[in-house]
Amino acid sequence: MESSAFDPDCDLCEAARYTHWYHEDDVCWVADCEVCSTPMVVWRSHGTGPNEAQLEHMLSQLRTAGGVRFGDEHFFIDENMRQIPDHFHAHARDHGWRDRRWVEPMSKYTGVGTPREILGL
Repeated sequence: MESSAFDPDCDLCEAARYTHWYHEDDVCWVADCEVCSTPMVVWRSHGTGPNEAQLEHMLSQLRTAGGVRFGDEHFFIDENMRQIPDHFHAHARDHGWRDRRWVEPMSKYTGVGTPREILGL
């Protein structure tokens, strides 16, 4: 699948603002993933085929968010689209993400690029 503008049945196309958002522009947005609580970049177009320039732009934005969240050398980029395989997205994961996601409170949306806050605080 290349891309289409929008799929009304796709959670990533919806782009609901529940968690912290690091970045958004006309190519992508970067926010904490609701499932794993790590920064996730999402292509604005529904599909799996961003061109090379779009892909580099998205991964650059994700690396920036990963650096803000975990420090520049303390995360890796995971492009495996496990739960939503038909819409390009990738995660910046720290090495403790599997354990932390069960005990860390979810972040909350306070505006794009604002300081990260968690629910309940």
